[in-house]
Amino acid sequence: MSARPLAGRGIVITRPREHAPALAGRIRGAGGEPLLFPTIEILPPENPDKVYQLIERLDEFHIAVFVSPTAALRANEMVSARRQWPEGLRVAAVGEGTAATLREGGFRDILSPSERSDSEALAAVAELRDPRGRSIVIFRGQGGRDWLRGALEERGARVEYAECYRRARPAADAGWLLARWQTGGVEAVSITSGEGLANFFAMLGPTGSGYLRATPVFVPHPRIELAARKLGIGQVVVTGRGDDRTVAEMAAFFARV
Repeated sequence: MSARPLAGRGIVITRPREHAPALAGRIRGAGGEPLLFPTIEILPPENPDKVYQLIERLDEFHIAVFVSPTAALRANEMVSARRQWPEGLRVAAVGEGTAATLREGGFRDILSPSERSDSEALAAVAELRDPRGRSIVIFRGQGGRDWLRGALEERGARVEYAECYRRARPAADAGWLLARWQTGGVEAVSITSGEGLANFFAMLGPTGSGYLRATPVFVPHPRIELAARKLGIGQVVVTGRGDDRTVAEMAAFFARV
């Protein structure tokens, strides 16, 4: 395979702007042209005082779970503004991207699934199979799946949410991106969440949605693949988590076409 397998290919990155540079750099290194079009904007929580009240009680918890890189980043910012993390607090991450963000923030010995990157895989980690009597805080954005909390509570844990950010659809003009698509300058799209996918369709409008349905889309999880296919996207590639895997799957795909 060529050392620059994405040479000349325009690839849309839809993740929040603060999380796009790493993937953009890898795409650029493979010869591609990253086109940044965030479909989710990260904003402060609507009720930060509620989060800060929980942060003051962090010593009551045995385990802190972080559901995304954004959760890890925003939680660390909010905690560091008020106090130090408790020394005995175990930390757990849903996926390698989140674990990497935690390591960058100074955490070590992180519980994280070695294969899949989702709540179900994290719940299967040995230390979370029998959490009875333990108190667990889940750092996340407002809303989202409740599966992990339900599973841990069924196993006897006491679980609270610390909703340390909220997501919104950006008010962005897609005109420049539609113009690129119209001239054949968009050859792939990376989408990392179902919410980002839904936002993308709304932001593109009818014409852009048609372009998207005819473009190869790369997603990290089968759940997002299912959502994409329900919206009529014809070519969906599940890459697994991690920027290296995303770029490798893009390179393999374009090597075949």
